[in-house]
Amino acid sequence: MGSEQLLDHSHLKPGDNASLLSYAKTINMYRANARKTNDVEIQCDFAIFLVEAAKRLDENNNEMGEDGDTSVPGGTAAVSERQESAHAYFTEAEKLLKQVSLRGHSPSQYYLANMYSSGLLHKSKKFEYDRAFPLYVQAAKHHHPDAAYRTAKCYEDGLGTRRDKGKAVQFYRKAATLNHPGAMYRLGLAEMKGELGLSSNIRDGHKWLKRSAEASTAEYPHALHELGHLHERGLASIIFQDHDYAIRLYQDGSDLGYAPSCFRLGECYEFGRLGCTVDPRLSMHYYGLAAEQGHSHACFALTAWYLIGVPGWMEPSDEQAFAWALRATQGSGGGLARAEYAVGYFYEVGIGIERNQTMAWKYYQKAANHGEKRAMQRLQAPPVEEQQQQQKTPYAMSPTLSPPHRPSSSSFPSTPNSQQQQQQQQQQQQQQEQSSGTQQQSNWVKKWKQKLGRHKSS
Repeated sequence: MGSEQLLDHSHLKPGDNASLLSYAKTINMYRANARKTNDVEIQCDFAIFLVEAAKRLDENNNEMGEDGDTSVPGGTAAVSERQESAHAYFTEAEKLLKQVSLRGHSPSQYYLANMYSSGLLHKSKKFEYDRAFPLYVQAAKHHHPDAAYRTAKCYEDGLGTRRDKGKAVQFYRKAATLNHPGAMYRLGLAEMKGELGLSSNIRDGHKWLKRSAEASTAEYPHALHELGHLHERGLASIIFQDHDYAIRLYQDGSDLGYAPSCFRLGECYEFGRLGCTVDPRLSMHYYGLAAEQGHSHACFALTAWYLIGVPGWMEPSDEQAFAWALRATQGSGGGLARAEYAVGYFYEVGIGIERNQTMAWKYYQKAANHGEKRAMQRLQAPPVEEQQQQQKTPYAMSPTLSPPHRPSSSSFPSTPNSQQQQQQQQQQQQQQEQSSGTQQQSNWVKKWKQKLGRHKSS
């Protein structure tokens, strides 16, 4: 039973009292129909409908904020009412799923387990894997593919039970025989890398990955990308190198919305890799698809495009460049250190944002904490007068950008050194910066020429 079997409730849009009444009216009608039948499918569908309705109410409350919109009369009261309604729906769904689960209905067992493992029944979102795991096992024994996969994950990660690689493989294989793409992908990786107690077998691992790719979905697109990566380079004499095939696999992954595949295509169309023709529009398109999902590298790639623009198509935009660099520092999986350095640079120089030395140093410190050497060097460098800094370009990010201006010496505490000592230190620092700056500027120039397609990267 899939979500397509549920009633269409796309017209329900929580957000005001009218929509809340729409929820209540629809649910009351659905509840009355469910009570008239002993059909486990209908009762399970109704329970899932309750869960989805509660989730939407919760999501709307999160968007408004925990304290509600106090600028609107009754705003806080409306938020509280939605919270109470959501909790009531979750509780009713749990009760109904419990009843149907006792009748051996595997979808109900699986969805009830998901409620526990997702923490939906607690305001603190406490994950109850100890309650979810037995239900996953029961549903798996009734040949529910998702439940078998979740059981394997619990055994692998020790969620609600002790870790057991052998049991994990057993249930991954059970889910794989039921054509579960996630299970086939995990088995493929385990076979290729010798994980989960299995011996490394590239040939068998490749077979599992191909099967997973053939059954891939928006939830489980990973095998498409992994296969693309393998065929991009080839492996031993088993996996042949085929760039055209790799591109098709990345395209299939992108069509399913998989951010890493979108990002890889963005790179290919930016630098002309894997046989792709350099195409700034396609590059930005695919980077954009990945960036919308919080992919840090894609966000930073858009920063570069907006800094230089595309002749005849898109004018440079410092504001957009800054915005995407900032998003790159907040991306999924942690921000990029080089993006943090760039944001610090933008704040220091005033690219796309008003100059703010405090914020510049804040982001330089973040980048330095994450190992960015340029940020470390920048933090160690003493402040110099703006007029002196204009004569050097050690921190230039692009041949089209003006040199940065450091904060004036008045922004920092003075030292008791004599004027002669200060002059000697400044001269030494200028020599060091000019030496390191020349190489750094050269690297940036090369990078931005790549962006313009004037320097083809292999």
